[in-house]
Amino acid sequence: MKQVFLIVLFTSLFSHIIIAQSPYRYRGLCLAAPSVKLVNNFVDFIDNDLSAAGINLLILRIDYRYNYTSHPELIDNDPLSKEDIKKLVNVCKKNNIRLIPQINLLGHQSWASTPGKLLEVYPEFDETPGIKFPKKYKWPNSDGLYCKSYCPLHPKVHGVVFDLVDEICDVFETDAFHAGLDEVFYIGYEKCPRCSRRDKAELFAEEVTRIRNHLKMQNRELWMWGDRLIDGKTTGIGLWEGSYNNTYRAIDMIPKDVVICDWHYERPDPTAVLFAAKGLSVLTCPWKNTNNALQQEKLLRNLIAGATKEMKPKYLGMLQTVWGSTQNFMEKYKSNVKKEETSATCFKALTKAWNK
Repeated sequence: MKQVFLIVLFTSLFSHIIIAQSPYRYRGLCLAAPSVKLVNNFVDFIDNDLSAAGINLLILRIDYRYNYTSHPELIDNDPLSKEDIKKLVNVCKKNNIRLIPQINLLGHQSWASTPGKLLEVYPEFDETPGIKFPKKYKWPNSDGLYCKSYCPLHPKVHGVVFDLVDEICDVFETDAFHAGLDEVFYIGYEKCPRCSRRDKAELFAEEVTRIRNHLKMQNRELWMWGDRLIDGKTTGIGLWEGSYNNTYRAIDMIPKDVVICDWHYERPDPTAVLFAAKGLSVLTCPWKNTNNALQQEKLLRNLIAGATKEMKPKYLGMLQTVWGSTQNFMEKYKSNVKKEETSATCFKALTKAWNK
């Protein structure tokens, strides 16, 4: 109930404030890394279109689509080369855009009936090996299978994933890394020999802290999605954008220098204030619903305008998310078609709002 109280209290306090020009630190975009054949086109897109839109933050979901030398067995289809990445690094430097790579850690280690590269190569890392992939996947299902997780207490998993994290951060020349950590449904599984009977919030907080501490040794920040830190039941936000398995209590257990990407796609839920009030820096993240995105933008302006001097720096800005191919996003962005609502049309409207 404390989360609901904070959200309602701060929203009501700031609802009367006249919206002023946004003092956003970041105006960002998060999308999948381009295919190899589209790298040069994407470089031009950054240089001409994204820079003109005023973005200064770009998060690329790379996962296993890179020619890793530390663990070549984990290279996935259509991997980018070091030279490809350097093209992206250079164009972002030219346009003062902060570039951050993402590899999904903990959750999202499978999709539908297919394991991700990590569990394909290292099935012993699976938190729920007894839950088998169905030939034909559907949701909901009796196993509660959405995406698999790796076991955070497996003694060898971090030796592998941290090698990848270090390598991709080095090639990106970055001081931050996005670890995903969203939609973790499998954690503390009752049949796991290491995790069973462990408190799920503590397990989640320990994994966040473990990743953060590893990055900190190289003076890098941890960025993550915020959904597992929201009480989905009490707030009514639900299973996807909030936690139903009690990981939300980890919000009081993780280091305060972790950066939260607070995504809401169906409604403009004002949970940024929750993270800021907990001392965490936060970005508000829409997807393709333009009306919701513009409401989120107005709300964030109000929160920043009415924040105390302690909380004001915690509101870092906005991060538009794209779930689909980079090629499709670029094509939609460059077209003038307005009949369908896409992440590209939403992004256009959002950039006009935050740049006015």
